[in-house]
Amino acid sequence: MRIFAFILTCLGGLNWLMIGALQYDFVAGIFGTQANVLSRIIYFLIGIASIYILIVTVFGKGRLKLFGYKKKKEPKRTEVEDF
Repeated sequence: MRIFAFILTCLGGLNWLMIGALQYDFVAGIFGTQANVLSRIIYFLIGIASIYILIVTVFGKGRLKLFGYKKKKEPKRTEVEDF
């Protein structure tokens, strides 16, 4: 879920970059106009994904885990190893 939201948020950011730099709306270019139902659905999904990423990052104390990696377990120390 987080990866999908992250990808949508990145695509939305790139779309805004294209709007600002080139005055071209990529989503509207694909689906015809900004008022098209499919364009509005894409814009809505990008907005929800951005809010989700923001909430996950805030509750994750500034960290966004995209993959469920596990920490390596350290071997238990014994008294023999301390010498």
